[in-house]
Formats: sequence, C-alpha cells, structure tokens
Amino acid sequence: MPNRLSEATSPYLLQHAENPVEWWPWGEEAFAEARRRDVPVLVSVGYAACHWCHVMAHESFEDEATAARMNAHFVNVKVDREERPDVDAVYMEATQAMTGQGGWPMTVFATPDGAPFYCGTYFPRDHFQRLLEGVATAWRDKRPELLDQGRRVVDALGAPRTLPSAPPPSADQLDLAVHALVRDYDSAEGGFGDAPKFPPSMLLSFLTAQDERTRPFPSTGATENRPTAPYGAALHRSAPPSPASDTAESTPAWLMATGTALAMAQGGMYDQLGGGFARYSVDRAWVVPHFEKMLYDNALLLRAYLRMGRRPARPGAATADTAVHALLRRVAEETADWMLRDLRTPEGGFASALDADSEGEEGTYYVWTPAQLREVLGEEDAAFAADVFGVTDEGTFEHGSSVLRLPVPPADTWRFQRVRDALLAARAERVAPARDDKVVAAWNGLAIAGLAEAGALLERPDLVDAARDAAELLLSVHLRDGRLARTSRDGRAGTSAGVLEDYGDVAEGLLALHGVTGEPRYAHEAGRLLDAVLEHFGDGEGGFFDTADDAEKLFSRPQDPTDNATPSGRSAVASALVTYAALTGSERHRTAAEGALSPVALLAEKAARFAGWGLAAGEAALSGPRAVAVVGDPDDPRTEELVRTALAWAPLGTALSRGDGRDDGGVPLLRDRAPVGGVPTAYVCEGFVCKLPVTSPEDLRTQLLA
Repeated sequence: MPNRLSEATSPYLLQHAENPVEWWPWGEEAFAEARRRDVPVLVSVGYAACHWCHVMAHESFEDEATAARMNAHFVNVKVDREERPDVDAVYMEATQAMTGQGGWPMTVFATPDGAPFYCGTYFPRDHFQRLLEGVATAWRDKRPELLDQGRRVVDALGAPRTLPSAPPPSADQLDLAVHALVRDYDSAEGGFGDAPKFPPSMLLSFLTAQDERTRPFPSTGATENRPTAPYGAALHRSAPPSPASDTAESTPAWLMATGTALAMAQGGMYDQLGGGFARYSVDRAWVVPHFEKMLYDNALLLRAYLRMGRRPARPGAATADTAVHALLRRVAEETADWMLRDLRTPEGGFASALDADSEGEEGTYYVWTPAQLREVLGEEDAAFAADVFGVTDEGTFEHGSSVLRLPVPPADTWRFQRVRDALLAARAERVAPARDDKVVAAWNGLAIAGLAEAGALLERPDLVDAARDAAELLLSVHLRDGRLARTSRDGRAGTSAGVLEDYGDVAEGLLALHGVTGEPRYAHEAGRLLDAVLEHFGDGEGGFFDTADDAEKLFSRPQDPTDNATPSGRSAVASALVTYAALTGSERHRTAAEGALSPVALLAEKAARFAGWGLAAGEAALSGPRAVAVVGDPDDPRTEELVRTALAWAPLGTALSRGDGRDDGGVPLLRDRAPVGGVPTAYVCEGFVCKLPVTSPEDLRTQLLA
C-alpha cells in the first residue's frame, strides 16, 4: 500500500513509497501530526544514489517488524538531502555536534517542534530496533530530559554566529594556502589526506590559477593548443618539491594538480570505458571507487581538467609533458560526452546521479573478471585488455572481479580503441544503475559553465548547444518572478526554494554561457539572480546565509563558508560576483564579492582543503579581474578563434563577452566596442580601462600574458 510519498517528485522519496513505514514528506503537516499524537519525529535523510541508504532501506524500512515499531512510536519523515539541503545542513550540524561525525543515511530523533535530541547515521537492523524501543521508552519515562537536550541543541546551534571580517585573500595568503596543501598532499598517490579519497575538483582549479600567476607562461612561442595524440606516451607522477625549493621550471601547485589529476584519471575513480568519475575512492591509491556517479563531481572535474589542459605544454617541454596535456583534454572531453550520454534528460537538463548499485550489488555494472573479458574479446584481445586495464585472477574488487584502470596508456592506440569500444558495447547489455533524474539548479549551473567552455575550447558546438538547452530549462522552469526553485523533474518545478548555491552556480553558468555565445540575455539573467542574492540572502555583515530571508524557518539558519563536495553557497556567489562586476563595472557587486570572499583569507592557512572554490575566486579577484570583449561577425571563424584564445590564455576567472559590434545588447563591456577595419577584434580590459584593440590571436595572447 503506497504511503504519503507516492505523490513526491523526488526519486529518492519515491524509492520509499511502497515501504511499510508510514512515511511523511518534510513539512508542517508531519510535525502537527506528531504534536497531535504526542510522539517524537524520526527524520531520515538520504539521497537516491546513496549505497548505505539502500542498505538501511532493505534491512529496516522494508522490514514489517521494524516498520511496525517506527509507526507505533514515531511520526516518520523522509528527506531527500539534495532537494532540501537546508534541512540536511541543520540536522547534519546537530549530528556532528552530538556524535563527532556525519554521513548518510542520517537518522535524527526530534521533538514535535523539530528540535533534535538524538542523532546518528546508518544503524544495522537489530541495533536500529533496539534504538527505536529505547527512544520510545525514554520519551515515555524521561521526556523532560529529552526536551531539555533538544532545547540545548537548538540554543547552541541556533545562536547568531558571525564570521570575523577580513579583506579578500592577498597574494601572500593565497601562496600560503599552497604551502598548507603541500603538508596534506600524498606525494606517492596524489590527492590529499588518506582513504577514503574524494576528488579535490575545486582545489585543482585553484592550483591551476595559482601556478599560472606565479609561473607565467612565456609571452612568445607557439599558440597551437591541440593534443597530438588521443592517449600519448607513458605518464609519470612526481611529488611536489617543498615550497622553499620551488623553481621557475615547476611549482608545487602545478605538480600537486597534475599529480592528482593523473592519478584519478589513470585509476579506478575514472570510468575507463564510458568516461566520467565516481564519487570517491575507498582506498588511498584510487583503485576501487564508491561507484555512484554524481553530476556535480563531473561538472566540476570537467572544468578542472579543461582548465589544466587549456594551454599547450610549455616551449621545450618533454614528450611526457605534452602527453599530460593530451590526457587532460581527453578526460575533459570524455567526461562531457558521458554527461550528455548518461545524464541528459528529455527536457535538456542534467540528472543528479547514477546509483552505485545495479542488480542489488555495488559496482556490478563496472567490474570485470578475466573470464568476462575472454567472453567478449576472445583470448588474444582479452589478454591485451587484462594487461592494459589491470584485470587479474585475484581481482581488485569483490568476488575476483577488477575495477578497470589505465596506469600506462598503450602504444597500440588503434587496438586499444577497438577493445575499449567492444567492452563498452558489451557493458551496455548489463543492467545499468538507476538514475536519479531530478534536475538540481546548482549542479546544472556547474554543468552549463563546464560544457560551454569545453564546447568553445574543444571546438564542439554540440556541447555549447547542450549548455544552452540546460540554461533554457532553468530559466523557463526553475525561475519564477526572479526566484529559483531548487529542483525540477519531467519539466515540472519542485516545491523547494533555491538556496544560495543555486543562485551562485546558476549565475556562474549563465555568465560562462554568455561569454561563449554572446547572447546578452544570459548576462542579464545572471545579474538578476545576483541582485536577488543581495536582497534576500545577506547577513548584514557583508556575508550571506545559505537560505533566503523568506525561506522556511528552521531551528537554525545555515551559513557554511567551507567548500565540501560542491562549492559553498558563499564561494559560488563570490565567484559569480567577481565575474559579473568585471563584466558590468558594478561597484556594488564588486564590494559584495569582496565581502563574500572574507572567510577565504581565514581558511587559507588552516583549512585550505575546504576552501578550493573560494581560493579560486580569490585568484580571479586578484587578477583584476580582467575582462575580454570580442566583437565581430559571429559567422566569421576569426571571431571564434579570438574567443578560444581568450578562454585559453586569460587568467582563470576573466570575464568574457562577445558581440557583433553593432548592438551591445545592454552589456556594459561591449559598449562602444567595434571591429577595427571590419576585422574581428578583441579588447583586454581591467576596470574598464582597455589596452589597444588587437585582431590576431597572437597579439591577444601576448596582451593576456603581459
């Protein structure tokens, strides 16, 4: 018998619609029912691609005996953390405060007013059943103590908190962040810290920008920016030198960025057949991933790999360096192709995630045994594939299966591509992981930015078209009266209001799309979103809350400046504000950007790993930020070449705009900019003070590197 989740739009909630648990969706009705029955609320938070959420669902929520206990003693509320990040944030803070750790599924027992008094994550069924009985007994016999515990949690977490004010990060502070990252860098395997290892996508963008600032590219030399081969020669990772021993030939920033990027791309984190990255590696060496694949990871990594590979190897670089740049661009392009193939929805947006499980087990879709290789490829090609991909009789995963890796790109690229295509076709016949097809505004904003820039740099108009389609979905379905809905599904907007990261990431995507396409509407819509941020999200101290002033009131108003799996709302808004201020000359938006960047200076030394997007935005602000206006006939290939040159050689975070030279479309940077002599022309500006216009990619590159 379906419960109250059967009408939900969230795929995660719909996964629980047939549970014997009498679930309620999040809302005042559930808490009113708890008050009527005089029972606690059990809040269960998870998401559709979460492996351990599935485990707890199968063990407990589908179990009649467990469900009977839940229904008898509690009002049970199921929350999709991706649909309601604000609810997730406040209860996760409580969970971490009470237990010292957090994760999903998150299990919270709360009063009928929503105050949490006992929190945890995954509980095995027997433990969970005992916990249910224990909490029910305590509610009956020791209620004053539970109510007091809830009040103390609410008082502690709901108290007003303001971050110390500071200027945006200086060059010295940004350099200090690199020194701090060196201490955490795994010089043997790449990445930061120990297992489990998460992809540091935002740090890769920061480290790339930092390297470009501290180790300028020669202003003369070849401008060709295409890889020479699809796979290249053997690649080797090396540890960064200590900051004190840095030379002009290399920087710790670049070596940490490339060491990590190569390790992930050559390991099991990266889908060697279909492209795209898994959520994280369970081991230090990136061999075995947690197999769920998230839109936000791949959108961020697409942009990070593209940024790292946007310029050619330096003049006189070794063959291996050239191969590194070829690999970076290949991985970026394959990731973009995977997003279009596996995540694109019929409405033009991008689905949230692919599940870790298929056929009831994690990773079944992706792993191979030697026998499976022989079945698809025959003896000789199977032996070749096993050697190339590291498939052994012992296996690297469960039941003698192996996760495919590519530690050394093969010399026989034609044979490799043939084998790879055959395995991919065979894998397509397996039962695929389920897809969470809700469209999240923030993550689609990240995808729009990455795809737009990839389409221009890789000369793939189809990627730009995909970015444009996603933008149109957000503007037509998610945007109402200047405000964003957090999610949509099947072309219908959800009921959850957008949070700060939605506004920042969507604005960022629209600004990137404007730069590539020249369509003024995208810049104007980005400005409206940022104006809504200034009106509804400000904290009165120059910073921002994660929820709007007219959003549902929770026991605490979340305000987290740290970047985690995605950019924090504050970092996302800071990045977009920096670009928009450069595009428009708006001092109001520039000042707001500086306020948003205030925590980055404080995080640079002590918590740089959790400030990657903010640090990257700090680098953009430090660069001016610059702005480039390209004007010329949109059908003239020379116009596109100038746009590609700007994307390849301008400091990361440079605002880009383009137009035809006849109508500025209301974009201030394009005002009074015209082609020189009827030839497509580029203007490099800082604070709307521009250098002499140039018409050749070589001259534009020289100006950008000056």
